[in-house]
Amino acid sequence: MPPYSPDFNPIEQVFAKLKTLLRKTAARTVDTLWTAMGSQLDWFTASECDRYIRHCGYGQSG
Repeated sequence: MPPYSPDFNPIEQVFAKLKTLLRKTAARTVDTLWTAMGSQLDWFTASECDRYIRHCGYGQSG
């Protein structure tokens, strides 16, 4: 695996989704950004995070 492989790094997929969700909130101050970030994290379910990990080839399959 190359030193930098975002396709194989689950956190990169999480950050991509989080950035998309945050853009939709249009927060323009630090306070509103932090508030929006906290509420947007609720959109990430445990099963979704598990899928990110499995998609990158980590964890058990089956």
